[in-house]
Amino acid sequence: MTIYVLRHGETALNAKGVMQGWINEPLNENGRELAAVTGRAMKEEGIRFDACISSPLKRARETVEIVLRESGCDIPVSFDDRIREIHFGDLEGRTFAEMGEAGQLFFRDPLRLSGFPGGESVRDVCARTQAFLRELIAKDDGKTYLIGTHGCAARAMLNFLYADPSDYWQGHAPYNCSVNIVEAEGGVPRITAIDRVYYDPRLIVDHYK
Repeated sequence: MTIYVLRHGETALNAKGVMQGWINEPLNENGRELAAVTGRAMKEEGIRFDACISSPLKRARETVEIVLRESGCDIPVSFDDRIREIHFGDLEGRTFAEMGEAGQLFFRDPLRLSGFPGGESVRDVCARTQAFLRELIAKDDGKTYLIGTHGCAARAMLNFLYADPSDYWQGHAPYNCSVNIVEAEGGVPRITAIDRVYYDPRLIVDHYK
């Protein structure tokens, strides 16, 4: 089986460097275009999805809907709360600079962060997203899945598969509409692509440097 773990396209809050968490923000026009280009490129590569599961948050849902449409895959989207973004609690809607020490630790050493006030810890997100992924892999059904999720949630989901799990961010947050690809056979998963983009790499913007 093949699993494409897709981060959503850009939103207006992304462009401002705001930590969205569970804020239900839609894509902006650039985000929609990145998703459309991604879908068309996947179609050109002959990628066909058998099933799609998304975070229920608008930005993830809208991204997979556009990718499926542009890739020519007429399949329904199901939703799973376990793959929504980390909940920043009282710090939702703040910029990275406004998050203070917690924000610094979130990007420097997130697995040591005890949690955001009124929200979750990164380890909480690892637990729920990895439970989702392990359950999916256990199906061992030979299908190709599109998974629509978020930056921190994607890194959490795949953390146990990276060569160095202690490097949580793998150098940076996943780019908008970037894809991590997992191949699984006999219930044994491996990552075959990290943060692949299907659009011009000159358009990549890292909002959280």
